Amino acid sequence: MTTSAPLPVSPRLATASPVPAWARRTAQAVVWASLPSALWRLAVVLGVPLGLAASEYDDMLIPGWGYLVLPLLCAFQEGLAWLALGLVRPWGEVWPRWIPGLGGRRIPLYAAVAPAALGALACTVYGVLFVYTTLHADMDITVWGEWVMNACYIPLAAWGPLLGVVTLHYYRRRQLG
Repeated sequence: MTTSAPLPVSPRLATASPVPAWARRTAQAVVWASLPSALWRLAVVLGVPLGLAASEYDDMLIPGWGYLVLPLLCAFQEGLAWLALGLVRPWGEVWPRWIPGLGGRRIPLYAAVAPAALGALACTVYGVLFVYTTLHADMDITVWGEWVMNACYIPLAAWGPLLGVVTLHYYRRRQLG
């Protein structure tokens, strides 16, 4: 009885077709769109003066575990944003060799497209709602602090649509390639 081992696939050879520069830049824009809000939250945790009243810091930072929630949220958010790069890189098409039973095999198309499409939808809804509530929040904040906060959170509205464009490109490229 023979078992079929995965054929060695070079990540360089695994790409369906070349990724155009615009798609790579769009995937990178996903990471950049999520970064300002994460940095703003980290600044809150570090106590950087952002024009917020002390009561606002107290509302955002619950003593104890609250100081871990915001950094963990930032790390989770950035981790998800970085996954968009897999849609334009070889590691998004071939399982890493260290995964038992899957290493070196092609990632099924829908195993990447389904979560990315759902993520694009969720990020669009989250981004638009969060930006809307941020712009309409009744906070004790200075004018310049409000400007900085808005400048950091408005890019979140672009995260979902950018991810949607990259996901659609990944789907079409893998289907045709």
